[in-house]
Amino acid sequence: MRRSAMLPDFRRMAAMLAGVLLLATTPAFATDYVQAPGSTLAFATAYEGEVFSGHFGQFTTTVSFDPQHPEAAKLEVVIPLASAGTGNPDRDQALLGPDFFSVDKFPQARYSATGFRAIGDGTYAADGTLTLRGVSQPVTLTFTWAGGGNPVLTGKATVQRLDFEVGGGDWSDVSLIPNAVAVSTKVNLQPVE
Repeated sequence: MRRSAMLPDFRRMAAMLAGVLLLATTPAFATDYVQAPGSTLAFATAYEGEVFSGHFGQFTTTVSFDPQHPEAAKLEVVIPLASAGTGNPDRDQALLGPDFFSVDKFPQARYSATGFRAIGDGTYAADGTLTLRGVSQPVTLTFTWAGGGNPVLTGKATVQRLDFEVGGGDWSDVSLIPNAVAVSTKVNLQPVE
């Protein structure tokens, strides 16, 4: 057989091989989700030893996640701080004021994470950045992921309030209000259509 007759077959085989290699090296695409109704975002701390909790009535979450490839994940949470409430009107007014969230100057907080880690027993960690009162600091969210068509992300984190100048000045005494604030969330999700 002449060499010129073999050339088209060689090119076709090379093209097929290139296609197979491209498919083998293409990363898996995570599913994109948005927050669904019924989601919660809560916090807990104490004042003079008395534990109290509160929640944010509004927040939005978007996540891109495949449990088989957590390193490719992305998470974004936006929190309108004026939606914070603890059920105590005096405390809530102080919380929104200049000593704490200062919502007039800083109306929202944002948490962003790119790339998650599997840490065992169906639990993951998102090493993200929280921006609050114009200050950005690393915060790790640990969470479980209940899969299915409408997955649920259930997570928790600890925020050091003084790192974000929340409750500074006269309120910086950690015997009055602890520095560590516990944050918990349950986010119902639905795929982006």
